[in-house]
Amino acid sequence: MLTTRYVPGTPSWTDLSTPEVEAASAFYGTLFGWAFRSAGPGAGGYGMFTLGAQTVAAIGPTAEEGGESEWTVYFHTDDADATTKAVELAGGTVRFGPFDVFTAGRMAGYTDPTGARFAVWQPGERRGLDAVTDVNTLCWTELTTRDPDRAKEFYRSVFDWHIQDMPMGDGVYGLAGPAGTGMEATHSGIMGISDQMREMGLTGTEWNVYFEVVDCDAVVALAEAQGGRIVMPATTMQDIGRMAVLADPFGAKFCVMTSATGA
Repeated sequence: MLTTRYVPGTPSWTDLSTPEVEAASAFYGTLFGWAFRSAGPGAGGYGMFTLGAQTVAAIGPTAEEGGESEWTVYFHTDDADATTKAVELAGGTVRFGPFDVFTAGRMAGYTDPTGARFAVWQPGERRGLDAVTDVNTLCWTELTTRDPDRAKEFYRSVFDWHIQDMPMGDGVYGLAGPAGTGMEATHSGIMGISDQMREMGLTGTEWNVYFEVVDCDAVVALAEAQGGRIVMPATTMQDIGRMAVLADPFGAKFCVMTSATGA
């Protein structure tokens, strides 16, 4: 499960790039009760999503005209420069090299060899998200890819992940966690794109974010009423919970989950 005890290779931050920061903030505010707090006049429109006093995600304008609206997963690193070298050696692509974000920390962005985009965060004054796994916060990250074996090899090399494959339908689901830990420390999943996913149009190689909610079906209905789109209807996964894949009004996909009791 995700925790805020961040160690190298664990998800520590997520943000949304969108062409409409104000409207997107209103959408997620209605859905999750989040408030927007600007990061300041020098931040280029970037800001934090807060729940009470806790930072639970972030949002900013797309970096280029016509840029894609998407959620990005950031993994903790103690050394963004060393991680960048590891990414290159493992066959990944550097989208932007390490740079300082004021005094908050240091970040870099990459594309893995199967085409999925992700980033890393080296903490300064900002260690990471203040809350995860609570209601209306990030609870899981998941990679869908056309080449799960190549992806597993890459992330093992870059982050030293331990990945355990579990049967799922006709395929397998890789559960990733820090090396030397057990199932209780898993934080991400890696899965191949199934025929069922293709039928729903879920064909992208990408990292996905999951937010915990009290009532998955109610959130799906609310998202649709606010201009969002249902990508995958609410579905119950045995021993896991009830989940759905949605897209916000500007096209960014995200997932919501009501975890099974005891899951």
